[in-house]
Amino acid sequence: MIDQINSLKEEINSLKASSAQDAEALRIKYLGKKGIITALFNDFKNLTGDAKKTLGKPLNELKNLATEKITELKDSAAIIPDSALAELDLTRTSAPLPLGTRHPLTIVRNEITSIFSRLGYTIAEGPEIEDDWHVFSALNFAEDHPARDMQDTFFISRGPDVLLRTHTSSVQTRVMEHTQPPIRIICPGRVYRNEAISARAHCFFHQVEALYVAENVSFADLRQTLMYFAQEMFGPETKIRLRPSYFPFTEPSAEMDISCNLCGGKGCSFCKHTGWVEILGCGMVDPNVLDACGIDSKKYSGFALGMGVERITNLKYQVKDLRMFSENDKRFLEEFTSAH
Repeated sequence: MIDQINSLKEEINSLKASSAQDAEALRIKYLGKKGIITALFNDFKNLTGDAKKTLGKPLNELKNLATEKITELKDSAAIIPDSALAELDLTRTSAPLPLGTRHPLTIVRNEITSIFSRLGYTIAEGPEIEDDWHVFSALNFAEDHPARDMQDTFFISRGPDVLLRTHTSSVQTRVMEHTQPPIRIICPGRVYRNEAISARAHCFFHQVEALYVAENVSFADLRQTLMYFAQEMFGPETKIRLRPSYFPFTEPSAEMDISCNLCGGKGCSFCKHTGWVEILGCGMVDPNVLDACGIDSKKYSGFALGMGVERITNLKYQVKDLRMFSENDKRFLEEFTSAH
């Protein structure tokens, strides 16, 4: 046995391991329950007294040598080489979870509100379940007015005057009821209309509306605000044009187009070869709306504008199907990781 012990000492001194796994394999080979040195200790138990005295010390030295050598190999394998250390990112999280991103509609909504905040507008919010007064009547919609048919409404069964808001203009009426001019607010939020879901329409979508009421507010102020917004949102070369339109709560009213940001106004399939793309509706607040909300229309005037967030997002990112915004497809959402 002494010859075997001496041979194992030489063998252990020459051991090498390139990884912690290799070192662990050596530990099992020599010191495990079925290891070589463990087997020697089992044989040692059967020796006579004189033999035990002769072999006890060398056998313990062998075990200690093996333990120290394998521990040394494990420690060496755990040391990171300088080349690997240079590539190590010490700022990484210990839990390698992928970071999420903001939804594309949130990215665009935040950009819109940021532009208007630079003009002094503050954010106002209101309930999505509303009453008829704030959604329609206060905004100059008579009970039998045909304009009510312009928006297919979801009514709540608990009462004929309770409904899901069809536009965020209801937030404007609530603010005007409790605030005297000057008023300068922007109203982002979700709205609902009873429409068939398709690539171009949905039963819920998002709007951002703006309202400015003060003394001597003119259509020129509205146009200047629209120009500033368009060029901040779509680029300094963007042009705008206003076309007469109709809304019950503004007079005069207009639809605003911008020069197509894909073809630069030259005409393409996206703008139907007109060079223009419609993005929002606007107008001067009707005096009846101011009076209904307790604001003196003889002293104050104002303008309002509203746009669909999905519409603006489509223009910026060319998303062809509105349903993609609400399907939570990770492959679609991951495209916007670097957009904010």
